Amino acid sequence: MRFRTLSASALLLLAPSTLAAQSMAGMHARQWYGMLEIPLLVVAVAFGFLTARALRGGRLGAGMSLIAWGLLVMAVGHLHMEAEALFGINVFDLVLGHTGGQVAWVAALAVTWALTAFGFYRLYRASSQI
Repeated sequence: MRFRTLSASALLLLAPSTLAAQSMAGMHARQWYGMLEIPLLVVAVAFGFLTARALRGGRLGAGMSLIAWGLLVMAVGHLHMEAEALFGINVFDLVLGHTGGQVAWVAALAVTWALTAFGFYRLYRASSQI
């Protein structure tokens, strides 16, 4: 029952983005796909943490939690990419300078991949013991 409620909420969250994408003729499709990506990432992160919480810790919950954290880091990176694509604002460059911004971007990618990979590895190890 909870899953249906959350799914309905996700659809209600995404519907305005889809309708806006169809009505705005001036923006390119890539920009609208990027705007649609943010709510989808929010839903993915929320479901990741909800799943980890439902598993109540343990090996499966710890693996899912790592995946959710990886998705959260990815969502922040994608939010940054959309800010740059839509408004021309590179937050990492503004805060850290050009070189520091590039290093931060690569570090964020590495953290995303590492958390997600280690989370899936934990799930794999835990499932082989079930």
